[in-house]
Amino acid sequence: MRGGLAIPRVLLMAEMDDRLTRDIISAAIVVSKQLGNGLLESAYHKCLSYELSKRGLAVVTQPTICVVYDGIEIGPAFKPDLIVNELVIVEVKAISSTLPVHRAQLRTYTRLSGTLTGLLLNFHAFPFTKGIIRLDA
Repeated sequence: MRGGLAIPRVLLMAEMDDRLTRDIISAAIVVSKQLGNGLLESAYHKCLSYELSKRGLAVVTQPTICVVYDGIEIGPAFKPDLIVNELVIVEVKAISSTLPVHRAQLRTYTRLSGTLTGLLLNFHAFPFTKGIIRLDA
């Protein structure tokens, strides 16, 4: 409760999710400033994972996510780059420009994993902030 009013759990989760995505983006900006652009994706991926962990966030790197279809676990389907605090999927890219297929990839990851939010971070975008895409389920 806040100020004597009960706040629905969904709103509290959304508020927590917004705060978390701001923290992730802030960490990504630090990595982008430190490394600059033009490197391979793997360098940004490792440094972002470290920066997020340094900030006390729970980071799982490239977990295997299984698809459940018709109530049956079909098997491993994909490996997102990062899952942060079990709430946000982060896809790290180092490409000249994002394409619709990258959004579809992120949408697939968020929908099938049950997370509410996905971030696509393109470290080759200039300025870096133009390469940030947020998708909500």
